[in-house]
Parts: sequence; C-alpha cells; structure tokens
Amino acid sequence: MELSARNVIKGKVKGVTAGMVNTEVKVELTGGSEIVSIITKTSAESLGLEEGKEVYVVIKATNVIIGID
Repeated sequence: MELSARNVIKGKVKGVTAGMVNTEVKVELTGGSEIVSIITKTSAESLGLEEGKEVYVVIKATNVIIGID
C-alpha cells in the first residue's frame, strides 16, 4: 500500500469506545505517547479494532497547530 500522507506512525490500540455512530480509538505510540481518533463505527468493526492490535496512524492535514507554555 502506498499513501500520499507522509506522517505514518505505528502503534497499538489502547482502547476502543464504540458509540451509536462513531468509535473513539486510542492508540499508544512508542515512548508512551497517545493519539486519539474518531472514526465511524462501521470502519472500526471492519478493521477489527480491539485492544492490543497493532495499527498504523496516518496523519494527513492541511493545518497543524503548535502551541507553547
């Protein structure tokens, strides 16, 4: 599989919370950081997402916000 996105990060599913339409997926990255994504419930089921499953987080955004303290 080839993607145009340049930000591809491997991780493990830390948690899956299904709602009526969407599902929240928490992915733990190497080093302990976490990324949370909201995807459709249908997509989560189709991918068979469950805690401990290895996945790739693909980020393609036109805007990225950076903040400081």
